[in-house]
Amino acid sequence: MDLKITETKTRKELPDDSKLGFGQIFTDHMFNMDYNPRQGWYNARIEPYAPIVMDPATMVLHYGQAIFEGLKAYRTGSGKIQLFRPDRNMARFNRSASFVCIPEIDEAFLLYAIKKLISVDKEWIPRAPETSLYIRPTIIATDHYLGVRPSNTYRLFIILSPVSAYYPEGFNPVSIWVTDKYVRTVRGGLGEAKTAANYAASLYGAEVAKKAGYTQVLWLDAIEHRHIEEVGTMNIVFVISGEIVTPPLGGSILPGITRDSVLTLAKHWNIPIAERPITIDELIEAHKDDSLQEIFGSGTAAVISPVSHLAWHDDVLTVGDGRVGLMAKRFYDAITDIQYGRAEDPFGWIEPVEEE
Repeated sequence: MDLKITETKTRKELPDDSKLGFGQIFTDHMFNMDYNPRQGWYNARIEPYAPIVMDPATMVLHYGQAIFEGLKAYRTGSGKIQLFRPDRNMARFNRSASFVCIPEIDEAFLLYAIKKLISVDKEWIPRAPETSLYIRPTIIATDHYLGVRPSNTYRLFIILSPVSAYYPEGFNPVSIWVTDKYVRTVRGGLGEAKTAANYAASLYGAEVAKKAGYTQVLWLDAIEHRHIEEVGTMNIVFVISGEIVTPPLGGSILPGITRDSVLTLAKHWNIPIAERPITIDELIEAHKDDSLQEIFGSGTAAVISPVSHLAWHDDVLTVGDGRVGLMAKRFYDAITDIQYGRAEDPFGWIEPVEEE
């Protein structure tokens, strides 16, 4: 497929790297591509960043048929640009598409388009330590129709945003609130897909947590309200008696790429791993007998996010000594060192972006 590139004639002023937040500033260009049953995916183009004009009857607005991905481009100390495991993002994008009846994308072409878009807006990749360029591919249903069925037409777009740390705390411990009142998803639903509806289901519980002074929600299973699943924006990892313990992927947990990177590194370092069900009761007991050493989240946006406090009913548990744990720090350093080119990549995770 051909890729048409139309560059803007009026570029924006680049932001100050020291004042970046997350997802608030966007670059000069975006990628767009359309789909219909007769042509398949067609009209691939990079063009100036602009609003998408939609008919009020556009199906995504009524039925939520939408998916997205999230990955980052990093600038190394030598100035090179690279991606971290983008092939896994492309594969997960297609898997999410299958859950909501969206036509499959050519993964190789999509990665090619991402690289081209980054190359066009390469000056937007920040250079300050631990900053990056966030990449958001999205597909939305575009039929003008009121009726519950899959759309026949779609728009795929990619936008870029220079970012710093996802959480205001940065790489510092966060506090999380465990709920047995609200649920995010159930097996057989959309929990393992990056769909708009999946995240919409998490918003109310997350707001309750924030009003109570916590950064995020730790979700339990939707049936028994006992088994730990994941945090709203991250997979969750526990260090119990020196062993890495994380809930298994069973249909209601997003298969995180950073999660997989943590497990791969743990195996590489000969750290014991258990992907197994774990209940909130077991976690509380592990805290009581001091076998719970650390808790941390893993995800593309925050990479590794240590947890200092866990709120369950009327109790607030301090994890470890309330500071960043040794294991969390080791994983954070190892992953970010590979992402920013400060360390060798023994796993073939890095994908270079050639500048033009």
